[in-house]
Amino acid sequence: MTDSEDKSEPDDILAAGKKAFEFCSEAESDNRVVALEDIRFARLGEQWPSGIVKQRELEQRPCLTINKMKAFIRQVVNDSRQNKPSIKIHPVDSGADVKTADIMNGLIRNIEYTSNADVAYDTGVEASVSGGFGYWRVGMDYACDDSFDMDLSIQRVANQFSVYGDPNSTAADSSDWDVAFVVDRMPREEFKRKYKDKKNAEDEPCTVDFDSSGWDQSWLNEDGVMIAEWWQRKEVEIEIVRLSNGHTYRAEELEKDHVLQMFLTNGILTEVKRRPGKTYKVTQTIMTGADVLEVNDWPGRYIPIIPVYGDEIIVEGKRYFRSLIHDAKDAQRMVNYWRTTATELVALAPRVPFIGPKGAFDSDAARWATANTQSHAYLEYEGATSPARQPLDSGVAAGSLQEALNASDDMKAIIGMYDASLGARSNETSGVAIQARQREGDVSTFHFIDNLSRAIRHTGRILIDLIPYVYTEERIIRVMGEDGTQKSVTVNSQEPKPVVGANGQPEVEDDGQPMMGLFDLTAGKYDLTVTSGPSFTTRREEAAAQMTEFLRAYPAAAPVIGDIFAKNLDWPGADEIAKRLEKMNPANQNSIPPEMQKMIEEGQKAIQELTQKVQALEADKSVDQFNAQTKRMQVEGDLANDQAKIAQDARTKLATHAMSVSQRANQAAQQPPRQG
Repeated sequence: MTDSEDKSEPDDILAAGKKAFEFCSEAESDNRVVALEDIRFARLGEQWPSGIVKQRELEQRPCLTINKMKAFIRQVVNDSRQNKPSIKIHPVDSGADVKTADIMNGLIRNIEYTSNADVAYDTGVEASVSGGFGYWRVGMDYACDDSFDMDLSIQRVANQFSVYGDPNSTAADSSDWDVAFVVDRMPREEFKRKYKDKKNAEDEPCTVDFDSSGWDQSWLNEDGVMIAEWWQRKEVEIEIVRLSNGHTYRAEELEKDHVLQMFLTNGILTEVKRRPGKTYKVTQTIMTGADVLEVNDWPGRYIPIIPVYGDEIIVEGKRYFRSLIHDAKDAQRMVNYWRTTATELVALAPRVPFIGPKGAFDSDAARWATANTQSHAYLEYEGATSPARQPLDSGVAAGSLQEALNASDDMKAIIGMYDASLGARSNETSGVAIQARQREGDVSTFHFIDNLSRAIRHTGRILIDLIPYVYTEERIIRVMGEDGTQKSVTVNSQEPKPVVGANGQPEVEDDGQPMMGLFDLTAGKYDLTVTSGPSFTTRREEAAAQMTEFLRAYPAAAPVIGDIFAKNLDWPGADEIAKRLEKMNPANQNSIPPEMQKMIEEGQKAIQELTQKVQALEADKSVDQFNAQTKRMQVEGDLANDQAKIAQDARTKLATHAMSVSQRANQAAQQPPRQG
């Protein structure tokens, strides 16, 4: 951003913002019109043209809607919910490390958890499947009302039509957006109440008189006042400096860092290299049709609005986004028409008459006159031949029903999802054939799931970019494991701090020592990957089932993996069972029986006493050197024998104990379950 742009007058900013919004609005008009039609068609069931509906209403004819679109949409959306993509952080340069990357993974999972990111993801993918595009955004706010600490959040965009993206974007995930708008409508009275006492960016009272010449009337309608967030990203030039400690800094940041300046002044650090570089500056301008209300700097290098696209088509440089059901609308209209026609033919068919000789109906004329509309216990006739009823001609209705079935098959072929994909019984008989047909349906719609993964990857990229600017001070943050376990970690500290578990107790390493960490979130570069797959709960259930089969085939492994097996079960008290089995696990160093521990301590005490005797003999100058040497060799031999004997006894008792535990576990596993 140049100095002239920094000093732009608010009126110039307002005019530029209106012009940019008009450009974005015109560029997206086609996609937005088609998306609105598709959503109303598939989700609201508005599938008959309005002119035909009016004509049929005048003629008192039905307009039936057999909406099959929702089933196809829900199949794709719910498939994405079951296989939620997840973000995985990896260290890149020497300033990053694996443990800090794990902390960042846990921090991002905590951000997703606390901000209900799954709702944002589900809303975005449902909008993309139904209308061709959807959005969510990354926000930043104080951690709580009485804190100065900032936290990040992932927020859903409920109205997909409130976002206008960059028409010049070419990236698949739109990470190259240089402009975006997020608009909202506020009732006029609400706007007056909220802004009548506030000032705009010029430090003047906000314009609340909608009849004044300052208002752009295109920003006003019956729904109220349009307020827009105008996001801009511009390339700026910077200087990059490398110091003798191997780290790289921006020149402007280096000048503001008093500690580094002191090190440079005292010669502790020296400047190694300096070069020009480029980065991006993002600003948020909040505006109405009459005022620029706020201008805010955003710390990251990306516009924090993430689109998730449906079916993308690029024609002559213009991007078109289409929904899952866009090309199947005509087939759905045919289903509605032919089912309505069949219903009309059956409902409006004349009553089937009775035919008989003249005079056959005279004896019970009143009953025969209402035989087609009422149920009678009996009907009498005269003559030798009884009246006969004519058969119903259903040929025309059957033809309409067949056409409806053909249209339904066309719909499945267009979308690429057949009966097996929708859970219905089809002509496949074996499980392998059914799974193969289901996979065909998944493949035909996989680009929607893949676009969701791209959007979540870009979300992770934005979070990685923002974390060093938001989590800058020493503070305690909560991180979450993949299985939902929580722990508290001190970040950006000057010395290692303990990692505290969900129970409030410090966590320990494998060697029993407290887990300590020095996690600097402001240093190093990190990259990310996004993986799709079943949720942790689903994978845990699958692991428990496979472990059960493994233990049936190899019962001797029960004492060794019993605690891990119990952790993957959903029983009440499974965690307590896992803890008890962990204490019995022979592989656990801390599970040595008390009597064996006592024997080891006694052996160590004896070794210590023998060592002291050797040292006393060496210090005794009055003893003959030869005798001292002989006795010392004898004592050292005894010491070596005692050490070998103690070690052998310890190994024997440990093996006996492990065998005893294994036998008890095998006996428990082979016993039939106790009947209640």
